[in-house]
Order: sequence, then C-alpha cells, then structure tokens
Amino acid sequence: MSRVKRYLRDLAPHTMMKIAVAGKGGVGKTTLTALLSTLYRNEGRTVLAIDADSNPNLADILGVSTHIVPLTDQKELVEERTQSTLGGFGGIFKLNPRVDDIASKYAVEHQGIKVLVMGSVKVAESGCACPANVLVKNLLSHILLTEKDVVICDMEAGVEHLGRGTAKAVDAMVVVVEPGRRSVETANRIYRLARDLGIQNIFAVGNKVRNQEEKEFLEDMVDMEVLGTIMYDERIIESDMRGSLPQHDNLVSEIRVIKENLETQVKKSVPTKNSNEY
Repeated sequence: MSRVKRYLRDLAPHTMMKIAVAGKGGVGKTTLTALLSTLYRNEGRTVLAIDADSNPNLADILGVSTHIVPLTDQKELVEERTQSTLGGFGGIFKLNPRVDDIASKYAVEHQGIKVLVMGSVKVAESGCACPANVLVKNLLSHILLTEKDVVICDMEAGVEHLGRGTAKAVDAMVVVVEPGRRSVETANRIYRLARDLGIQNIFAVGNKVRNQEEKEFLEDMVDMEVLGTIMYDERIIESDMRGSLPQHDNLVSEIRVIKENLETQVKKSVPTKNSNEY
C-alpha cells in the first residue's frame, strides 16, 4: 500500500463491512466477491476474502499462483484443533477449537488482498465432516466478530457455515441471481434461511442480464431489494476461460454502483454500527 493510500485510510473514519455472497452455483458469486475485494483494496482498506465454496476458485481468479489447500482438507489441522481422529464414526471432538491464529497463518496475501480458502464440508463423508465443520464454523464466527475492516465471504447456495451468533456479525448478505426461475427460487430460499438466522440486510444482485425485460423480471420475482445488475458480456466469459478477473470499464462501473448502494443500505439500517475511527 502506498503512503498516500495509507494516510488517507488512517485520516478518515470508515465503516467495517462483513459481507456474505451467496447464490446458486455458477451465477457469478466468485466474480462479484473478487471485484468487490479489489474495489475495497483500491480504497486502501484491509481486505480478507474468504472462499467457503465446495469448488473454491476465488484465489485463482484473484491471481494467486500458489496452490492453496482448503482448511477442511487439512487433516492434521482439523485433528489437532478439534482433538479428533478423522475417518471414524461417533468419535468425541472439541466443539470450541482454538481458531484465533488460523487466518494469520493460512491466509495468502496477493496484491493487497488476503485470501483464505476455507472450503466446504462434504456432508456425505459423515465420519470426518463434523470436526471440520466445527472448525470452519468457529473460524468464520471468530473472523466476522473480530476483524476490524472488510471481510467478504464467497459462500455456497446455503448458509451452512453461519450459526445464529455468527449471522449477527454479518452486515449484509448479497445473493447473486440470474434471470431464470430456478435461480430465483434458490435466491428466495437463501433469503428465507438468512432471514431466519437473523441477518438484517439481505439484497440481490442480478447477473448475466441481457435486457430491460430480464431486469424487470428479477426485480418482480426476487423477495429482496436489488442493489444493481451486471449485464451479460462475452468478455466476462472470455476472462473466465483464461482464469483471470474481468475488469473492463463497464463491469467495474456496475460493481461500483452495487458497492455504493450496498453501503448506503447498510448505513441506513444501522446508522451508527461499526463506526471505526483510526
């Protein structure tokens, strides 16, 4: 970070943001997470981007070249922290493992963004899922409750990583949705689950929208306020094929509008929450 950016960051108070991004697989959650992370990074903010998807590729799209093993796949770490032996059934394990040092040890910093690949629990493997699940849920709770600046979490279609206590620390959930009934149904299901957990601010972002009719379809069909839309663009597909982050001007402008609308809505809902003076 340049001295000018650091000076500007330290000079003015700003709002901490803990954002969970969810949606049906393939709707564009990771692209939105990555672009939001870069916009906050460019403001001089401290950004922790978390990949909690079962098919983690947030690190790849952000340009991290080193292979990162998801925390849920690190058997020795899970066994050590939960005091368990993986692979068996009915074993006893620690429900409150130590997690306060994991983010600093396992997050990889790349171009000013810290990336933590958490992974997702494979429920079918019940012999080893429970300790891993306990570890990542406790870790996510710790991060959301203690991090002092920006945390953006790329999640799956559900909210399995969030408990009721953790959910209260989420400033906003952003549900990415395409103009199609199955995507809308998934988005509305996520909305209901998140609302039941106590998340106050739940919004939608339309992606791969081709025209005004599709934009109006989403606005009419989803149960949440729509923060903005990302228009269908072949360049996004081309970037995905290359494994790189799309950053053409139109797309960045759309994400910036979404970000500004999100911040406005969060501030309106809780005007004094998370005020943090440096």
